Amino acid sequence: MVREGDTTSLLADLADLPYFRVDADRNVVALSPAMERLTGFAARDVLGRSCLTLNRCPECLKGCGVFADGSVQDVRLQLYRSDGTQVEVLKSGQVLRDEAGAVTGAIEFVRPSGTPISAAAGAIDPFRLLGALGRLLIVADSDFRVAAFNPALAEVVGIPTDRLQGTPLEELLGTELFGPAASFRSAVAQGERREGWAAEISGPDGTTRSVSLTVGAVPETISCGVPEGRYVVMMRPETGPGPAPAFQGMVARSPAMQRIFRLVELLRENDSTVLVTGESGTGKELVARALHDTSHRRSGPFVAVNCAAIPPELLESELFGHVRGAFTGAVKDRAGRFELADGGTLFLDEIGDLALTLQAKILRFLQERTFERVGDSRTRTVDVRIIAATHVNLVQAVSERRFREDLYYRLRVVPIHIPPIRERREDLELLIRHLLGRIGRERGRSLRLAPSAGRALLGYGWPGNVRELENALEYATTVCQGQTIHVGDLPREIGNEEQADARLPAGGPAFAQATVRSVDETDPDGAGSRRAFEVRRIRAALESARYRRDEAARILGMSRTTLWRKMREYGL
Repeated sequence: MVREGDTTSLLADLADLPYFRVDADRNVVALSPAMERLTGFAARDVLGRSCLTLNRCPECLKGCGVFADGSVQDVRLQLYRSDGTQVEVLKSGQVLRDEAGAVTGAIEFVRPSGTPISAAAGAIDPFRLLGALGRLLIVADSDFRVAAFNPALAEVVGIPTDRLQGTPLEELLGTELFGPAASFRSAVAQGERREGWAAEISGPDGTTRSVSLTVGAVPETISCGVPEGRYVVMMRPETGPGPAPAFQGMVARSPAMQRIFRLVELLRENDSTVLVTGESGTGKELVARALHDTSHRRSGPFVAVNCAAIPPELLESELFGHVRGAFTGAVKDRAGRFELADGGTLFLDEIGDLALTLQAKILRFLQERTFERVGDSRTRTVDVRIIAATHVNLVQAVSERRFREDLYYRLRVVPIHIPPIRERREDLELLIRHLLGRIGRERGRSLRLAPSAGRALLGYGWPGNVRELENALEYATTVCQGQTIHVGDLPREIGNEEQADARLPAGGPAFAQATVRSVDETDPDGAGSRRAFEVRRIRAALESARYRRDEAARILGMSRTTLWRKMREYGL
């Protein structure tokens, strides 16, 4: 005999509802992730203990209506969360019985008041319960055809109930997920659960609705109330926060970044040379692209060159081009990046790593707007705006004679400095939400952050800035098995919950003004920290790309050759 509580628990798990189960002695035997989020109590801290450990409520101390009456519905309770705050909830529940009718425990649902969960006729009907919460439910047979569903589904898709019965899931949710050859369908058929996958369903008026999809195989011990049911499909309408405010692809609300956005706007009709400075990963190329895309040159090409990624002996030819026979291997004439950028913008990234001989040639172009290809005597002229960027302290480099002073002032007509994340903490929440949403859309998943993971992300110093944050979220999205990213899904150096709690201000809100030093106190000059950061960054990219070096190089923004060289250098 299949107990009603088994069916309800299965569907509640898939729907991500806040619930818990207790045994006949009222000790907690199951706790849903949604209940953990609502109360702040972790399952490991309450499983096997009295339900009063979880339900710190004056009404529960007086007696349990579920065990006294067999079921309750929409009972108003005032729960104390783990942090001492209170939340008003409505609770519905029912006792569970074995084949002989003896009480074996109870299952109880809670929900913040204002969104009640009602029991029907003294028992919790999971189909009605999920429909009342706006969840769309399908039970499918072994051929992935609709075997049962809640009435809300028929209303949403506009298909009569008699026609909906037996409809292939691929007609409702797409061939990409449920076609016969789809890897998603194959994984589910092999018993795997898929949570938080993005999908679209069509309505009767031709419009589409985005849903977050969770699919699981029905265990053999549970019939789900439908004899032919083999799979459960749960759909949650997407109602997440809207897109974060952005300027030319950059997300920020800090005063420092807003000043940069205003300066970019002021330079719309100006061809002045711009020098963008900032630590690695702050988004210097995004600023350069914004300068180009908002200028009168936006219809022309934007050509980017990473001066640190190309060997010095090849960089001159890469920038200025060469003629046939200029050197071994030069079998034909070749245009350089300056010519390719004619009429547009040339972005010289990491210009602080440029050799002195090439610095002189760049200076000449800025002064005279002319150059020669390697091995050629013909002088060429192009109409190119120069935007340069570097993480190097050029003032120090000038004093050490590693960078030409005259070139520095030629580049620094309009200076733009991008502050690191640790100096604009108010942008971090927006960046996390924006990047997680974008990565989720690219991966076809809809994920959320557990409070502990949010604290870890906010408490970390981010020496690699936005690039490191993006890599960390890509990694977490890859390894996360459910709909919620937990601390354990984050890279090791970030996902230490105790350290994250220590780094955040005591009693501060979830997304708060945490501050942390990015340089190790034992390494005040930062050399070891920079090396350690690069090792972490490369390792995270490799893990995110599952050690496909081409993909890892793309994530890191470097060539495959450079990545291989660094892997050998760091013993990776």
